[in-house]
This record gives sequence, structure tokens and C-alpha cells, in this order.
Amino acid sequence: MSQQAWYSMERSAVAMYAQLALQMNISQHAPLPRGPKIIAANHPTTTDPILITLATTESMHILITEMCFKVPVVGHFLRQAGHVPVVDGNGRAAFDEAIQLLKDGKTVGIFPEGALSPLDGGTCHPHTGVARMALTAQVPVIPVGIHLERERIKFVETTVDDKTETARWYLRGPYAMTVGEPMRFDGNVEDRQHVRSVSDRIMQRIACLSRESAQRIGVLQASRFSDWLPTRLARAH
Repeated sequence: MSQQAWYSMERSAVAMYAQLALQMNISQHAPLPRGPKIIAANHPTTTDPILITLATTESMHILITEMCFKVPVVGHFLRQAGHVPVVDGNGRAAFDEAIQLLKDGKTVGIFPEGALSPLDGGTCHPHTGVARMALTAQVPVIPVGIHLERERIKFVETTVDDKTETARWYLRGPYAMTVGEPMRFDGNVEDRQHVRSVSDRIMQRIACLSRESAQRIGVLQASRFSDWLPTRLARAH
């Protein structure tokens, strides 16, 4: 089976799951540009690399922590679908593979925080990988802001190769993504101050879009409550 077939199978399964178990809400500010691009999002849960595939109908090669690739069945599926493992202490290999994918006209997905977002909300300080990719490959960055109900997160300890991490699974509930307009950057990738500035601008935009997603979830919750309340009062009488 081809890589494209594996990816299509993955995305179809994710779309079906989202329809059945999640109150998925996706808003897009502008059409995505054709050709190579980087889709960059915040990272509240371990489930995000799976669900971010719904941000576009195009195939996407997502940079995901190596530990996920060592999980039986899951790891095989991730490799066959074309995702990129990020090995602790050797992020350069994943960076180089992502650059080659972009040069080949592909779309790359990345979580600039390099770790899960803080549990109490907000985002971590971004790593510079996304900025260096954009400047090196001269491709646009598509910022994506994710928001969900944190109280619905399920914490599961997972041990692989004697290394234990606490995964945050989001299995049910509202999940909102806001896909922003493309961001384009020029400049010297060797200029550290410029690279840091670009990284911060991308992360700030992602955080802003995440707040937009939060507002939509708030509106949906208020709407559901207003629909529920008259029925509840009628039953009480």
C-alpha cells in the first residue's frame, strides 16, 4: 500500500472519529496556498497530531515525538503514513527531513512549543525550528489555534523502552481549530535575533487564534445551555 493510501486511511478514520465522538469546530480565515507550506499549531493534548490532519484535505507530514513511533501498531501506522519522528537530542535529523519534504512540494505539520502546552492554558515559549524551516525553505507558515475543554483530558502513563511519559488524551467533547492566514517571512536564517523574532510572531499568532477557538466553544456551550434550560424547567413543572 502506498504512503498516500496509508495517509488517506488515517485521515478518513480520524474524520469519522471526530464526527462520532468530538464536537469538532474548524474555522478558516483564508484559503490555504497551493504548494509547500508549514502548518504550525499549539499543542494542548497528545491527540493533536492526529486531529490536525483535519485542518486541510492535503496530505501532511507531521513532526511527532519518537516515543509515539515505538508504540506497537501506532508506530507502524505513523511511519507508513509518512510522519516524521523527532528523536530526543537529535532534532536536526527531523529538521533536515522536513526541509527536504518542503523542497519536494509537501506540507509539513509542526508544534512549535516542542512539548505539550501548559495545563492551565496558554502556550510554552516556542522553539526556533518552525522559523528556521520557513526561512530556509522560503515557504509560508499557516498558524492554527486549538482550544478544547481541559477538564475532559484523560491522563494516561505510557512506558516505552523504560521511559515513562504522561499522555494527555482527548477522546470526547468540543474541539475547535482556527486556521489563520498564511504568514510569510524573509531574512537571514543565521541571524539568531531575527529567527527568535519570527518564532515569537508565529507563536503569538497561534495564541491569538487559540483564543478565537475558545470564544467559539464558549458560544456553542452557551447555545446548548439555552436549549437545555427550557426543557429542564418544563420537566420540573
